[in-house]
Amino acid sequence: QVQLVESGGGLVQPGESLRLSCAASGPHFNFYRVGWYRQVPGKQREMVAVIISNGITNYAESVKGRFSISRDIVKKTVYLQMNSLKPEDTAVYYCSTRISATSNDYWGQGTQVTVSS
Repeated sequence: QVQLVESGGGLVQPGESLRLSCAASGPHFNFYRVGWYRQVPGKQREMVAVIISNGITNYAESVKGRFSISRDIVKKTVYLQMNSLKPEDTAVYYCSTRISATSNDYWGQGTQVTVSS
């Protein structure tokens, strides 16, 4: 099994920054693929950023140039650095991982990010 715990959310003003953390644990966790997703009420959950085992990253168009995903393999933690935040970035942010191409997706409990003046 895999457990994911997100932290770092909060209330910030437009233009400010936040860094989210996703701490992973469990005997089966690896870095096959880990991503950040977000969801607002009434909308589908969307991919924000993903990092795969060889370090390749992928970002949603709406966050390119502002967000950056990274990982600390020793700490088993994945980060999402969010800069130049906009009100439309307001959402619950979830960390998710998959341990192989055919495995289930594991999800954290989510952390709220609110961008408002």
